[in-house]
Amino acid sequence: METYETMRIFADSWGLLYMTLAFLAVVVMTLWPGSSRAHRDSADIPFRNEDRPIADRTPEEGDAS
Repeated sequence: METYETMRIFADSWGLLYMTLAFLAVVVMTLWPGSSRAHRDSADIPFRNEDRPIADRTPEEGDAS
């Protein structure tokens, strides 16, 4: 039972600090001024190689439905 108590105390203190620092790192990386190009590129992934809407495609062109 002593191991459980030790791990619980460790998680309560250092685990909280680790999760807080990880959250802050993600927020900083997201809002960093130079990262807008990477975010824009990631947001456009679903629209790459699209020439026309899916409704205009024929089944031979890879329409999954």
